[in-house]
Amino acid sequence: MAAIASLIVFLPAIDLVVARPAAAQTATPGSTAQQQLSPEQRRERSRQVNELVRRGRELMRSRSFAEAIGVYEQAAQLEPDNARIHSAIGFAYAQERNYADAVSAYRRAIALDSDNANFHYALGFCLANLGENASAADSYRRATTLEPNNLDAHLGLGVVLSRLQDYDGSLAAYRQASSLRGANTARIFESMGEVLLLSTRYREAAEMLQRAADLAPRRAEVQANLGVALVNSGRVQEGLNALKRAAELEPRNANIFLQIGDLYRAQGNSQEAIAFYQRATFAEPDSVDAHTTLGNLLLEQGNYLQAIITFRRLTELEPESGDAFFKLGMALEERDRTSEALSAFRSALQLYEQQGNEEGIQQAESKIKKLD
Repeated sequence: MAAIASLIVFLPAIDLVVARPAAAQTATPGSTAQQQLSPEQRRERSRQVNELVRRGRELMRSRSFAEAIGVYEQAAQLEPDNARIHSAIGFAYAQERNYADAVSAYRRAIALDSDNANFHYALGFCLANLGENASAADSYRRATTLEPNNLDAHLGLGVVLSRLQDYDGSLAAYRQASSLRGANTARIFESMGEVLLLSTRYREAAEMLQRAADLAPRRAEVQANLGVALVNSGRVQEGLNALKRAAELEPRNANIFLQIGDLYRAQGNSQEAIAFYQRATFAEPDSVDAHTTLGNLLLEQGNYLQAIITFRRLTELEPESGDAFFKLGMALEERDRTSEALSAFRSALQLYEQQGNEEGIQQAESKIKKLD
């Protein structure tokens, strides 16, 4: 099956509300230190917070995220009840991909302002990136409850529900997203098609992905997934054509060529399968999957010279693979290159022993005994 690319949603920068001017500022209930300040001290603290926030914004613009975090934390110490300062800290941590600390910061922001939809969305985004999909779903749901037109929250909810295999819930979230202003309908149809693929509803997936393809005809991922859906719906030739269109649109994607090769192989057309597997190795010369698949079929078809070349390359790509050396030895043996075959089998044996692969050890020892 095609590698399915989840719809990407982004973490929005949240406008930072800084300390209010002294004339309008009142102490936050529960902030004892703030309540004890004189008007002059409040003005000075407001000035300090504003200056720190300004400096933090500059650092964020220059992508100096670690420094920005330090500056925002100073502001938070001066004004601990400002939820948006904590959200700014969370945003900066998220830019560093430090999602665990971002989660902590956003939770502090939510504790201070529980009705802010953007905070809940941002928390969901960070939790999703940590793989905490159930908690992320809760946060996204809360965001959509507070702000029903929050497009990114609906999209995020669709992604994490799909990961949780709640496919009906995921589809419902995407449908809601598709009705909102600013929705990228083509991408949403694509995501819905992918969810239908995952739930093995192939005919529905093909219909949805065709709608996506009509809107975005040059998107390779859509054509690839459409091909998978069509093949699994029994429309093999149409699926093959869609996969070939995907390969034309994205000629450096080895996975697409492998899928086409798999189709030809399933049809018993080994020659075409080999041709497309070879194209996969050309597309991605360092692809272990491409070389493994090609080498196995070459060996199966008795094309030992090409198998030698392919498995030798595989041993370079994956030097810890006993199977790569073992199959190289098999191809060399068939070409009566006994000394080279022995060397390959001995390398395989050593790796199998290191990895505790008893079956591999027995097979390698048997070959060595036969040739030595």
